[in-house]
Amino acid sequence: MRLFLFDIDGTLVTAHGAGRTAVGHALTEVYGTTGPLDAFDFRGRTDPHIVFGLMRAAGVPDDTIRAGLEACFAAYVRELAAIIGDGSRVQIMPGMPEVVRSLSGRDDALVGLLTGNIEPGARVKLRATGLWPLFRVGAFGSDDADRRRLPAIACARAQTLTGRPFPFERVTIIGDTPLDVDCARACGARAISVATGFHSGDELAACEPDLLFGDFSDVSRVLDALFAPPSGAGGSTRGRADGHGDQRSRRPRG
Repeated sequence: MRLFLFDIDGTLVTAHGAGRTAVGHALTEVYGTTGPLDAFDFRGRTDPHIVFGLMRAAGVPDDTIRAGLEACFAAYVRELAAIIGDGSRVQIMPGMPEVVRSLSGRDDALVGLLTGNIEPGARVKLRATGLWPLFRVGAFGSDDADRRRLPAIACARAQTLTGRPFPFERVTIIGDTPLDVDCARACGARAISVATGFHSGDELAACEPDLLFGDFSDVSRVLDALFAPPSGAGGSTRGRADGHGDQRSRRPRG
């Protein structure tokens, strides 16, 4: 059985900046400042990393940041739910519903999340898509601020759920940023990049993922590639898997 771990923002969906707006409201409520919110790079970073980065830049001491973190995230989830509302603001990326549903229906695949979002925020963003119940395991920014530590958490939860071990060579991490590739490389998982976020295909190609897609709209081709032998297991699949890798989708994280 293989474990497929999907990022959320820029990979599965875009909420068209709802996350950044909600973070700004929460930071103002709890810490009295947003820090350099508009200039800060959210892409691929965990929610705790974002809060600490913004507040440190604003001169807030770490002890103060840490003491307010729970209240900040509670305010963030409340604001995020209000901004997203009925979910019409959330756009699902091309082919993702079909790919996720197909994987979730297979006996040889387990579908999960690996995201910098805290778990309640992830739930809010995916609730209206109908996809949330298909992700049977997950590792979130609320589990660890260091994205590189999340694959081990997801694998442990997958083993608890299924009774089977999931060595990293049986894990595929799917995301839209160089940090998703870095996360996979750090643990030895397979890295699949999709250029539906705010990084161009050329930027992602420079990180040398095992596969790079412009998007997942060619569902059959994507599924075939996901189950092809990974590099070092009977054949190399590293490289671009379609002709759209140089496209840039200008969608902000969140």
